[in-house]
Amino acid sequence: MSVHLNSVRKLRVHWPISAETFSRIAAGNADAVQQDPGLAKLLKAVEQFPDLGDFGNYKHVFESGIGFEGFSCGEGATPTLGRVGEQTLSPTFVFTTYFDSALDDSVLERAMQELVAIHPWELPVIEVTGPLSVAGGLHRKTPSKAAS
Repeated sequence: MSVHLNSVRKLRVHWPISAETFSRIAAGNADAVQQDPGLAKLLKAVEQFPDLGDFGNYKHVFESGIGFEGFSCGEGATPTLGRVGEQTLSPTFVFTTYFDSALDDSVLERAMQELVAIHPWELPVIEVTGPLSVAGGLHRKTPSKAAS
């Protein structure tokens, strides 16, 4: 059996969540993701870009994890959480999806603009990495051939 590797890039968004949402997700309550207003907004924004998480017969594919972000705000910051000069820990939902490495940069730029616009942090943590290789699955659009 051979494994086909696809060239992809990864989009990862760190999104603050409440302690209640964190607890519900940690307890295995998947509905907590849709019930959290911020996470629902994140998922809706990402769904506007069909190339993100397109695995052929599976659409809007993503992975998630929960954890904590830690930071100290410096002078001049306007933090949503915490205070200047103090160490702060924030419960965090980490959203990860993949997209074809050949995706036009303008599509990625629009997605990034949308995510930054809706993110509650003054300086959101949004990562784009790649190219990477993933085994199988990722949908690669092929040009249609004219009938002869």
